[in-house]
Amino acid sequence: MRRLPQPAVRDPNLLVGTETCDDAGVYRLSDELALVQTLDFFPPVVDDPYAYGQIAAANSLSDVYAMGGTPKTALNLLGYPDDKDPGFTWLGPILEGAGERCREASCTVVGGHTVRDSEIKFGLSVTGIVHPQKFWSNSGAVAGDLLVLTKPLGTGFVTTAHRARKCPDQLLSDAIRSMADLNKAAALAAMDFTVHACTDVTGFGLGGHGLEMALGSGQRIRLKLGELPSFAAVESMIRKGYFTRASKSNRDFAMEHVILQPGLDTIRQELVFDPQTSGGLLFAVPPDEAPRLVLALKKAGTLAHAIIGEVLEGGVPGLEIVL
Repeated sequence: MRRLPQPAVRDPNLLVGTETCDDAGVYRLSDELALVQTLDFFPPVVDDPYAYGQIAAANSLSDVYAMGGTPKTALNLLGYPDDKDPGFTWLGPILEGAGERCREASCTVVGGHTVRDSEIKFGLSVTGIVHPQKFWSNSGAVAGDLLVLTKPLGTGFVTTAHRARKCPDQLLSDAIRSMADLNKAAALAAMDFTVHACTDVTGFGLGGHGLEMALGSGQRIRLKLGELPSFAAVESMIRKGYFTRASKSNRDFAMEHVILQPGLDTIRQELVFDPQTSGGLLFAVPPDEAPRLVLALKKAGTLAHAIIGEVLEGGVPGLEIVL
């Protein structure tokens, strides 16, 4: 990203650009209205095209929720190998699954674009709205904040085991439910609280996205390994070595800024660097509000609602991982 050309003069209405590695851009239209814009797409992570469409859409919509915005419109982005599937047997179910998630989000699909490709790739470009003084960013965490996570970790291990045909059916079903679940309920619940920082946990894993929050905020963040929510039985997938390629790159990226407490469980430690597909929201909120946010998330039905760490007073910006 450092090699990309930057505009000579920054548009004063661009409230969030690429500088803080945030989840979406925010552009002010007026004193009362700003656009939230994002896009994301990836190859299938499951064998069910309808579920894949749901997951891809939920993942794309999540970036708007992570900014405190409301999704309004979406464009489909699709690469498709029509020479390998002339009957387009996956195409309809993918778009149907994505459409179902967009309807749940009250987000209107207004069109899209399709190209021939050697493999299927699908996602959405999503536009949302937010008040220009009320959006969330990943760079506002302050010392004393507690960190709250809203989905279990481990989807990278699950989908890798699934590709090897070694994933138990119940574990796969639980992961699909989580990946397809919108972060809408979590975002709506959190709007009644003081959110100093927010991000969604996706491809860089909890460690990578937590580090972006730490560096963007100029703070040191402590993650508590024993408090991390995860899928039941996912640790057996870790022990059997079902790692994604991104697990290593996520670890390599983060470790320059990470302190590991001696004696950590090496299996659970891998959950920190496992890339997530359509993961949960990570909130940094004042310590007196965090327990009430957990209760609100539980009432809203989020799949996890755990206090997993804290923002420390002082120290070099980065991450600490403790028991």
